[in-house]
Amino acid sequence: MNILILGSGGREHTFAYQMAKSKLCNQLYVAPGNAGTAKIATSIALNVNDFEAIKATVNEKEIQMVVVGPEDPLVNGIYDFFTEEETLKNVMLIGPSKRGALLEGSKERAKEFMAMHNVPTAAYQSFTKESLEAGKKFLETLKAPYVLKADGLAGGKGVLILEDLEEAKAELEQMLIGKFGNASHTVVIEEFLDGIELSVFVLTDGKDYKILPTAKDYKRIGEGDTGLNTGGMGAISPVPFADEALMQKIEDRIVKPTVNGLQKEEIDYKGFIFIGLIKVGDDPYVIEYNVRMGDPETEVVLPRIKTDLVELLQKVGQQELATANLEIDERAATTVMCVSGGYPEAYEKGKEIKGLENIDDAIVFHAGTKEENGKVVTNGGRVMAVTSFGKDYQEALKKSYQNVEKLHFDKMYYRKDLGKDLKPVS
Repeated sequence: MNILILGSGGREHTFAYQMAKSKLCNQLYVAPGNAGTAKIATSIALNVNDFEAIKATVNEKEIQMVVVGPEDPLVNGIYDFFTEEETLKNVMLIGPSKRGALLEGSKERAKEFMAMHNVPTAAYQSFTKESLEAGKKFLETLKAPYVLKADGLAGGKGVLILEDLEEAKAELEQMLIGKFGNASHTVVIEEFLDGIELSVFVLTDGKDYKILPTAKDYKRIGEGDTGLNTGGMGAISPVPFADEALMQKIEDRIVKPTVNGLQKEEIDYKGFIFIGLIKVGDDPYVIEYNVRMGDPETEVVLPRIKTDLVELLQKVGQQELATANLEIDERAATTVMCVSGGYPEAYEKGKEIKGLENIDDAIVFHAGTKEENGKVVTNGGRVMAVTSFGKDYQEALKKSYQNVEKLHFDKMYYRKDLGKDLKPVS
């Protein structure tokens, strides 16, 4: 079949890498793609939110499957657009409906969904500009640190965790008057949960589900988890502390009620559910839902799936996921993200990337790159993810770091402390 992947980052390069290997894949397109995807697929210059242009491309290229990488087009209703268009309704679109995408598009909606379906999460309340004073009073009832979340999409930067009550009140006010634009017209304040985080990925066809490998990502720019939040500085899979007992609790208390909740509310959902979790003591709680694969977690999760990815997604589209056999590589995978100097704040683009030909026993997934005059140059904050396998995460990390050292571009930065917060499984 002919397949179109929407997006331009490391996540989309990983999808392309896995799908290009499939015996079911005929022509593979990535829109808009990057310098890495261009080596294994055909790039098309499309805006992921230009549904009319996407429709024209799907019809012209006789595309039978569309895989949506980023959250924006999902929240904007690309699934509904496909189901309502006569020429597109037989195309398999991997991603939820607009109603389903609200689980990521609105923090308030996600919290309401969790409460309704008894999914364990932190206590919370939502506030708008009109209820600012009530929000400040609610903060006074909580213990530090204080968690403030912009309700809408804020590019991964809409969550603040603050130690000081007065600072939390001031930030609440700033958010409600537009610190994150429309995204923070409503702010969710929730109790702080103290524990260790992990991500669980679920693939569902709306009826059945498969739990994919777990991952842990590293969001802060600085070592020791300090500094500003980023889109992710690296990831490890599987999570060493996610033992059988914890995974059983996650499935029983979180995955099943989530998928059942989608069915009860008659929400069309054929795609990925990223469940951001925190383990408090021995119990899992949901921090957030995302309605697509995470990045950079995709770069460690998908390479560990040995089952043909196109076949798996075809079964999602046909609502036959129950018949799929999900085979997982037992080895650990780790990815280290190389970023532009200055990221996540101001950074320069167009820096030549050298050393790609020297990579050995690792995979480089391009994120913010493009080809210019025959050279690969930087084109974003997060530039490349270097993924390696090993018998455990320490061995995999050693390989990833050895290969990262072979790569060079002006002001390149990466965290050297990934995995230091984890205890090896004895």
